[in-house]
Amino acid sequence: MRKINGVPFTAHIDLSSLTGGEVIKWDATNTLMAWEDQDSTGYVPLPAWLGTRGVFAGGSGKDDEIDYITIASTGNATDFGNLTVATAFKAGCSNGSRGCFGGGGVEPGFKTVTIDYITISTIGNATDFGDLTSARQALASCSDAIKGIWAGGDASSYSNVIDYITISTTGNATDFGDLVSSRGGPAACTDGTKGVFAGGNTGGGSGQKNIIEYITIATTGNTTDFGDLLNIIEGGVGTDDGTTGLFAGGWGSTTYHNVIQYITVASTGNATDFGDLTVGRYNLAACSDGTTGVFGGGNGGSNINTMDYVTIQTTGNATDFGDLTLARSAVSGLSGD
Repeated sequence: MRKINGVPFTAHIDLSSLTGGEVIKWDATNTLMAWEDQDSTGYVPLPAWLGTRGVFAGGSGKDDEIDYITIASTGNATDFGNLTVATAFKAGCSNGSRGCFGGGGVEPGFKTVTIDYITISTIGNATDFGDLTSARQALASCSDAIKGIWAGGDASSYSNVIDYITISTTGNATDFGDLVSSRGGPAACTDGTKGVFAGGNTGGGSGQKNIIEYITIATTGNTTDFGDLLNIIEGGVGTDDGTTGLFAGGWGSTTYHNVIQYITVASTGNATDFGDLTVGRYNLAACSDGTTGVFGGGNGGSNINTMDYVTIQTTGNATDFGDLTLARSAVSGLSGD
């Protein structure tokens, strides 16, 4: 467990135990939401795209439902509100206070350019933000808390497009660059500097990929090779704690994968086994508060409402968290406060 001046991350501590000059953040229960930087004597804040509340939106059947959880407390999800359009296969990112869901598929099977946003701390319906540069579903998203990034997806054909927005300012997305190969169903994670995209499908069963590639979020441009996943998948999901990136689930050939694998985002290289989900599935969603990663929904032969979780800093199998309000796949997730 990470500690601040020897005090467990989850403990309540007095400011007098700090030496001054630290950047700190507290959650609603007066818990210190920062951790010791092992490479210096200073402190770094909880990455702003993470937070105490996890949000899951949309899904199969073109649902408009938005659910939320408190990531630190296991239990069932609660209704948050509704998307502007009932949509599946969206992808979500946040700056910690505003959450944005982009793209997706709408009835009767059309792809959309729509980006919705919510204020994560305030329960209610989503509002229109603007549009992606092209209509597509089954895309991946991440952020550095300033830019929101969407990559790949399924349009009239598979897409290599990477778009970005400034999350704090509503408006249409702008072209960022291209993926190495056009594909749908990739997964994403970030450390705030790199945005990493893994897996996906370039077309048919033989098109499923184990490729991992990355961008430098501050600088527009095309992706660069990062390494390889342990297995060939599409429809997996990514999350992170700002240092370690996790990729979970996915469909490969004839298998609903339960594998969770991880990378150190700052260091390029191949993924390593982390543990297993409680249920093998694809088209699931994820969120994180910097300590706990939660995986929700998906399809493992049928749509499920399962949520399970891991402690990101400790490899091992996932544990049951609770249930979404609806059994659904092709759901999207994000977190914030």
